[in-house]
Parts: sequence; structure tokens; C-alpha cells
Amino acid sequence: MATPALRSRSAGGPALAGPLLRGPVLAWVALYVNVLGFLGGSVLPIPGAVGQLTTQAMLLAALVLALLANPGIVVRPNIFLTLLTIMAVLALMVSLHNEFLFGSTYRAVRFIIFVVVLWLLTPWWGRSDLPLLRAHLLCQRIILASVWLGAVLAPGAAFAAFGVSGRLSGVLWPIPPPQVAHYAAVLFGCTVVLWFCAVLAGRGTALTLLAAGATLIAAQTRTALLGLALGLVVAGASLFLGHARVRRTAGVALLGSLAAWMLLSPLIVSWLVRGQSAEDLTQLTGRTKVWDAIAEQDRSMMQEMFGSGLTNKSFGGLPIDSSWVATYLELGRVGVAIVVAFLLILLLVAVTRPAGPRRAIALFLVVYCLVASFTETGLGDSSPYLLELTVAASLLASPPRSSHLPVLGGRGLSASAAVTARGVDNGSDATLGRERRGPGSQ
Repeated sequence: MATPALRSRSAGGPALAGPLLRGPVLAWVALYVNVLGFLGGSVLPIPGAVGQLTTQAMLLAALVLALLANPGIVVRPNIFLTLLTIMAVLALMVSLHNEFLFGSTYRAVRFIIFVVVLWLLTPWWGRSDLPLLRAHLLCQRIILASVWLGAVLAPGAAFAAFGVSGRLSGVLWPIPPPQVAHYAAVLFGCTVVLWFCAVLAGRGTALTLLAAGATLIAAQTRTALLGLALGLVVAGASLFLGHARVRRTAGVALLGSLAAWMLLSPLIVSWLVRGQSAEDLTQLTGRTKVWDAIAEQDRSMMQEMFGSGLTNKSFGGLPIDSSWVATYLELGRVGVAIVVAFLLILLLVAVTRPAGPRRAIALFLVVYCLVASFTETGLGDSSPYLLELTVAASLLASPPRSSHLPVLGGRGLSASAAVTARGVDNGSDATLGRERRGPGSQ
């Protein structure tokens, strides 16, 4: 996935004051805010223009922070980001011919900057302290905390925002229910996998699982639930033979699911149906109408192959809600082929890695993104899904032999008493368990 050697244009440069500036956390947080977007509807007095400007400015902030953390512009060659770079360049070339030239080209330029920031963070790939995973989980905890704080301060708005009644939304920072469920599902799944491997334990882990699970149920999103379930099945299968905790948990989960279905099947069915008709369910809440309209669109051969440029992921004023259909519309068959290529590469590389938490979390993230891609957009443009796939790629990368950049300190999966690279890469979960700082750490 990535060669161990580093390529550097110059020396690492002078050390910068403060561990946060020497690590990827601040740049990653800025990237995350950038992909959150701002759809309006906050209970706070935040004008829509200010909210959108904030998210867009965070991309430039991420670039500056990444350059401060990596002043020597050290990068690690890897296939995943190479494919993303090709996709971003393709997006720019095609967007120059879009009928909405400014908007499409602007999105393509932002996509290129997004990929550049990801390249600048590659020196932290394969590191034993797993800094990108830690930063990613930190962002999701903050998001879920803001969602529940909004639900406490304005419960009526939180369960009636975006024209959807009875589903939890973010109202301090406007986040629709599917995205709320997405963040909750990824946080829940990664925490469970780390608990499987004895990396996390204690009240802090239990609180994280309780909050993420409650959020997932309150947001009432079927795609996130299915992605979580399949992702945990695949991740658990990769750990099944070597971890008694996984085997015990699988047995308990199976029996618990059967008991819950026998006792609560009417409630479960009602939760899954969400009051929709049979027609709504077969049309995936109207998504298939938009997909059919795109398939029937008359396009030239060039548009069929290379698409028509980046859009706001809508067609005829309606959301596309599918990464595959949106990528086909924007980047054509070539764009779809690139998405297939980097997903397959991540899965194949994961198969070649030794069993352990890094491979298990990478498999969970890839499977989750693959499931979500059918009813959510994001694989063909800067999005939380590409950030998660980047985390997966960083976990699958080989440890760097040397680096001019310091290892990020702090509490969590690793700090001064960091997890040894040998233990992580060889799948030694006992080492991971011994090295954690305490029962509630992370």
C-alpha cells in the first residue's frame, strides 16, 4: 500500500512549538469541519453565508496547518492517494467544460487542495500511535456531543429539523439525520473493534458506546445500521480465530438479536419502516426516480466516459443520494472505475496484512463506506467517506523507517508510552492492551 521509505524535498525544518502543531490533529479537524458543510437551520444565530464561509475557509486552514506540521513537505508514495489525485485532476479537467463553469471548477479546485492536504499527512501513515485514527474519532466525539447538546437545549428543533419529524438532527451545527447516524455508526464500530482487541476498556468506552448507540437509534437511518452491522461482521471475522472476546461477543450478540426479535419485532419493524409505504421502500425513498432520470439522460460519448464536472450532488433539483450514480454523472465511467480501483486495492491490501486491530478497523471502515455508497454520496469528491478511507489506508501502510517529523504525544491509543510498532503490525493485541494508559483512556 505504501513503501516504507520516505521521499523528502528538503529537511524537516525547525521544530515548531507545541505538540499539536507537530502532529496531524489540527489539520485533520480542519478537514473534517470542511466536509461537514453548512445547510442552514441552526438554532444559533449563525447566518447561512457565515456558516458556509467557515466550512470553506477550513480547507485553507487545513492546508496551512498541514504545512506547519510537515514543513519539509515529506510525503509517502502510495497507490490510494495516487488514484485520488488522478480523480481530482480529472474532475478539474472536466469541470472546465461544465455549463456552470465557476461553481464546478471551484469545487474541483477545492477537491485538489483536499487531496494535497491528505498527501501532506502521509508521514503519519503506518505509525504505531495511530494519529489519524485518533484524530478521526476525536472529531466524531465532538460532533456527537454537539448533537446531543442541541437536543437538550432545543429538543423540538432537534427532532423536527430538515423537514424530518421524529429523527435526531444536529441543530447547533446543522447536520441531517443520515449524517448524524453516519458519524455515530463509525464511532461505535471503531470503538467496538478496539474493545475486541483489548485496546479500550472501562467506563469511558462504555459511555462512548452508549452515546453512539443511542444516537444511531435516534437518527433512525437504515443505511448506517446496515453498514455498521456488515462492517462489524467482517472486522470480527478477521479477529475471530485469535480472540476469545470476539467469539464470546458474537455468541451473545446472536442470542441477544434472536431474543430481541422475538420480544420486540413489532417495534423493530416500525423503526425500520419509519411510517413509509411499500412504494417508498421499493423506490428507496424516491431515490430510484432520480437514478432512472440520470440513466435516461442523453449524453455525448465524452460525457459518458469522463462525466460533466462536479456538481452539488443533485439532479433536477433533487438529491442524487448515491456515490456511484453521482460519480457516473460527474466523472463518467472513468471516475467510477477509479472508485472501484481504490476500494478493491484497500480490500486486497487488508487481506495481506496480519490479523490485528489495524487490519480489523481498516476492514470495518472500507466495508462501511462501501455499503453507505449505494445511498449516500461522497466517494467521488471531498467528504467524510474519503477521510475514513484515508484512515483505513493509513492503518494498512507499513511503518516508516525514518521520519523528520515527531510522533504526536498525548493521551489515547498512544502517547509517551506508545504502542510499539512491532506489536501493532504483527497483530499483537496483548501488547496493545498492556500499553494503554488506563481503563477509560482514548
